[in-house]
Amino acid sequence: MKRSNSEQLFETAKQYLPGGVNSPVRAFKSVDGAPLFIKKGDGVNIWDEDDNQFIDFCCSWGPLILGHNNPNVREKVIETLHNGSSFGAPTRLENELAALVVENNPVIDKIRFCSSGTEAVMSALRLARGYSGKNKIVKFEGCYHGHVDAMLVKAGSGLVTFGESTSAGIPEGYTNETLVLPLNDLDAVKACFAEWGHDIACVIIEPIPANNGLLLQDKKFLQGLRELCTENNILLFFDEVISGFRVAFGGASEYYGITPDIVSYGKIIGGGLPVGAYGARKEIMACVAPDGPVYQAGTLSGNPVAMAAGIAQLEECIKDGFYEDQEERTQFFVNKINAHAKEKGFLFEMFTIGSIFWMAFSDKLAIRRADEIDGDMTSFKDLYGNLLENGVYVGPSGYEVGFVSQAHTKEILAEAADKFCAALDATFAK
Repeated sequence: MKRSNSEQLFETAKQYLPGGVNSPVRAFKSVDGAPLFIKKGDGVNIWDEDDNQFIDFCCSWGPLILGHNNPNVREKVIETLHNGSSFGAPTRLENELAALVVENNPVIDKIRFCSSGTEAVMSALRLARGYSGKNKIVKFEGCYHGHVDAMLVKAGSGLVTFGESTSAGIPEGYTNETLVLPLNDLDAVKACFAEWGHDIACVIIEPIPANNGLLLQDKKFLQGLRELCTENNILLFFDEVISGFRVAFGGASEYYGITPDIVSYGKIIGGGLPVGAYGARKEIMACVAPDGPVYQAGTLSGNPVAMAAGIAQLEECIKDGFYEDQEERTQFFVNKINAHAKEKGFLFEMFTIGSIFWMAFSDKLAIRRADEIDGDMTSFKDLYGNLLENGVYVGPSGYEVGFVSQAHTKEILAEAADKFCAALDATFAK
């Protein structure tokens, strides 16, 4: 596979950008070679600067649920651009997208748009503290909530522990307000609440953890978490930046039938453009400025072009049978690959929920916690190179999930599965 143009662009990028990239995972540090510089996407396909063509399962890390360059989204964006790209003032499109989300989601009464998932989480955490009058946040190891200072933490020693920073530049005071627990462990939650419940503003969790492998939780754990938060007067915060509008229109909240107090969204509601949002019941959202004392603002919040893209995309997602069809095609794809791996005796399995999948080199029936993942990513590194050679693109990290879009027809998925199986054969032939 030719990579000379991407390699040259990467060398140039390193002169101007830290590590040559604007987001660390793009640097291909976990896999071989220079990152591929993408110049075009259409439907399920992307092309790099060397004109290599790939069936794409990264989908811009999830938001392109209709595929690349969807005609309806594209035309809505162009139509909106004819009237200007940004005003820093209210537009009709904000009302339209807000109504589309709120009127079809019983979890929230009001929503506030911002420009990224990280911004949504940051703002919603401030809201939880402002509404509750409490300080501490509980998070779970293996869940990612953006690059918010208080969320870039991992568990220290002990079952109930203060977080330890995973990035330089974060003062100890920030992490001292974050308690980190293991996933799928209600006893740890109970112990934490017994000690710190009086000062816990909220518990934040990815109900479908999909940033550190696909750590599918037992529904009983999520239900138990909801009950414990209610009993202890602690807000339950579902971070649905990935799962929202991906596994169901109402996200994991709808999928599992569990109602959080606060929810954050991102990715999909912008149709591929930079958007984030958070929402809650009206009494909680009443604390947000200008109605209340919790300040949050943004010049590009509710940007008309992003709102237009979101409307065009979600109008398709809300159609009858959309999510059932997504899940059925994803199962078809994953089952075909898993059957091949099992027949060949490969130590490999793909896990899936909705139209999300994850590749694990494991013989475990389920991986529910971060500490259950094998940290040796050598096999993934080999598989990744073989996938590229076979014309399949996924995110360049063994901890990242893949996505199936509406544009991935069964015929395309059958072709992609064959390519995937060929890549597996080459990987395990070593």
